[in-house]
Amino acid sequence: MTSLGIGALAKRAGVRIDTVRYYERSGLLAPKSRLESGYRRYGDEELTRLRFIRRAQVLGFSLKEIGELLALSKARDVARVKRATQTKLADVEERIAALVRMREALSTLVNTCPGHGEPADCPILKALGGEESHAPASTSGAHSRSGTRTV
Repeated sequence: MTSLGIGALAKRAGVRIDTVRYYERSGLLAPKSRLESGYRRYGDEELTRLRFIRRAQVLGFSLKEIGELLALSKARDVARVKRATQTKLADVEERIAALVRMREALSTLVNTCPGHGEPADCPILKALGGEESHAPASTSGAHSRSGTRTV
């Protein structure tokens, strides 16, 4: 059984001490115990949990979603873990599609601009100003899940 202080835990997990404290405040991580002096002590289980949190973040899960995954894991509800991951995958695919549309619109704007001349004649400035859109019709007016308008 490993007994680690917060600094050693952070180092072994590849995070900063502030990150460990933040996860504690968020309710995702708790020390296994505390010494009489109040210092936190962590074990292998907390190290595994911290690594889980970091990996889930890299995959795009929010801290709220990670908390839900941890609860589902504890409840051993693998079917719901899979559904939650499928939902995250659909969200990522939607964001990728939006980024592809943005790339296409930007590419179109770049390709229509000669890169010289008067600003009033610049197709990029005209499109961004709403005067004239050179963006493909499928991308103009599209909105992302966050409600922000994409080009």
